[in-house]
Amino acid sequence: MKNRGWFLTPILVLPLTVMAAQPETILIRNATVMTVTKGTIQNGSVLVQNGKIAAIGKNVSAPADATIVDATAKFLIPGIIDCHSHTAIEGSVNEGTVSDSSMVDIKDVLNPTDINIYRALAGGLTVSNVLHGSANAIGGQTVVIKLRWGKTAQEMLFEGATPGIKFALGENPKRQGYPTQGFGLNQGAAQERRYPGTRLGVEEVIRQSFTEAKMYQAEWKAYNEKVARGEHPIPPRKDLRLEPLVEVLEGKRYVHAHCYRADEILMLIRVADEMGFKIRTFQHVLEGYKVAKEIAAHGGSASTFSDWWSYKIEAYDASPYNAAIMTKKGVVVSLNSDSDELQRHLNLEAAKTMRYGGLSEDEALAMVTINPAKQLGIDDKVGSIEVGKSADMVLFDKHPLSNFSKPQKVWIDGHEYFDREKDIETRPEFEKKKKALEDKEAAAAPQGRRRNGSGTSEANPTVDPKQNREEGK
Repeated sequence: MKNRGWFLTPILVLPLTVMAAQPETILIRNATVMTVTKGTIQNGSVLVQNGKIAAIGKNVSAPADATIVDATAKFLIPGIIDCHSHTAIEGSVNEGTVSDSSMVDIKDVLNPTDINIYRALAGGLTVSNVLHGSANAIGGQTVVIKLRWGKTAQEMLFEGATPGIKFALGENPKRQGYPTQGFGLNQGAAQERRYPGTRLGVEEVIRQSFTEAKMYQAEWKAYNEKVARGEHPIPPRKDLRLEPLVEVLEGKRYVHAHCYRADEILMLIRVADEMGFKIRTFQHVLEGYKVAKEIAAHGGSASTFSDWWSYKIEAYDASPYNAAIMTKKGVVVSLNSDSDELQRHLNLEAAKTMRYGGLSEDEALAMVTINPAKQLGIDDKVGSIEVGKSADMVLFDKHPLSNFSKPQKVWIDGHEYFDREKDIETRPEFEKKKKALEDKEAAAAPQGRRRNGSGTSEANPTVDPKQNREEGK
């Protein structure tokens, strides 16, 4: 029962009540509206109808049935988008037993009750690209979700988003054995040594898999042509590992590639060009500033960290100017989290690009709104405040690029999924319910295993059970 206490807190129940009462028509009035793509409107208003942005401007009339939100002195921005997330898939991140695990699909193991979904909402996040870890040269199929807290996993899927697949280069996929611990995302027992064991081997796994995929594609093409001529051939054997790679070759699935070093970025570009597909995003891409022109020429984009580096050897030669340099070289750049913690303040990660690279407010905000939307192929639906787009928006109490700012309200498809004031108001009530459940649990526990009010074990009050769990990882 890991983190049992979290499942008793008010934040698991509150958003459902708020969302159910949300009307279809809203007028957000007197806000500083930062559209990202169409400039900033002072004392502006945004009308939301049927989950879409219906009107934007200084003088927007409110229909009779509209709920008015007074946003005076507040800032309204598009919902924040994370192009690299592992939220809602704890325990289902890496299938490290094989080098190519393209047959597995992250959408099959989404956990819609993961508390980090709600915490992300509280930070203004509305869309996440959920990926596998980096144990494989070719990992599993990825999925884009809207953080519709309280909905089922199926209902969280972003309708119409192009599916993806995770690749990985460097230290992670070539690690021998890929043990339980390491890099924070590896799951499962220690494993046997497997191919590849070198960076060269990682390259060959990708090339070999796509060579097989092209042959598989040709077999099905020949079969379909025979059927079209009225023949009745035996169909080729269906291969679930090669099916998604054929989709990549046909432009129906995006490749998101974990990488760090410039030489490996160039290697993957060459392999992709050789095989006839594109790398949609280079993820992490800490040495992207060295090969920004080549990334742009390939038609790729970059989703990086603002200032994370030196956590392993291949992440040493990084720079906080990376995002700005790549932007100025013509690369579409986003900032991602790769972390349940960092995803709660991606707006502040974006602010760092103004300090390290001199980007403008709009360019900085674009890195966590419209740019990741472009990378995921959903920029016609979200990523900016424009008429016709989904009403995915965040209302901040202060400038969203300020360290002192806090999201006050978060809407997805015009439904309110987070309200800070209501969250705070209901906490005492749910704390009482949580305490009552804990007391009931303690009373039912076998003698010697009960916990006192401080969270320590009555059998050994000097030992904190949480500390034991941490040390036992």
